[in-house]
Amino acid sequence: MSLSRPSFTGLLSGSEQQMLAVARGLMSQPVVLLLDEPSPGLAPKVTEELFAALGALRRESMTVLLVDQMAAVALSLADRAYVLESGRVVAQGAAQSLMTDGSLVKAYLGGEA
Repeated sequence: MSLSRPSFTGLLSGSEQQMLAVARGLMSQPVVLLLDEPSPGLAPKVTEELFAALGALRRESMTVLLVDQMAAVALSLADRAYVLESGRVVAQGAAQSLMTDGSLVKAYLGGEA
């Protein structure tokens, strides 16, 4: 007979589970926070709050390694960035310079070159 505790996380929405995963990661007060696609499934307002919180953590000198398809938002938080395509690095450098590279903006950020 198993005496396991019930898990209430299964009752949470996908968005709530995602927020819980980030909170659990922060509980140990890491020096480096690794996040792989934290924004999918989140409501736009929650996504905005998440990235604002990541910006605050960054200003407090926490290193954040973020993988996200929301490239413009991720670049706005980053010091350095890598652009991957089919598993290969196609561009790298200071985030500010990548955000102003016309060909990258057109190809990956949906803007005009």
